[in-house]
Amino acid sequence: MVSNVDPSIVHKLKLRARRHHRSFQAELRAILEQAVALSVAGARAKVEEVRAMFAGRRFSDSAALIRRDRAR
Repeated sequence: MVSNVDPSIVHKLKLRARRHHRSFQAELRAILEQAVALSVAGARAKVEEVRAMFAGRRFSDSAALIRRDRAR
């Protein structure tokens, strides 16, 4: 079992479990299973999928917007 977990994290996990209609323990198991399920090859495939979604699009440089926002 994991100890010394911040109570706010435990609370958020309990809310997440409720949203997924699972017990707290079942939610923790699901999270752990998802964490170890993604292989390197799977991660690369996901990256390629996202790249394909945005292929051909051009994005503006947001640095100037961030600087202006920080200067406020």
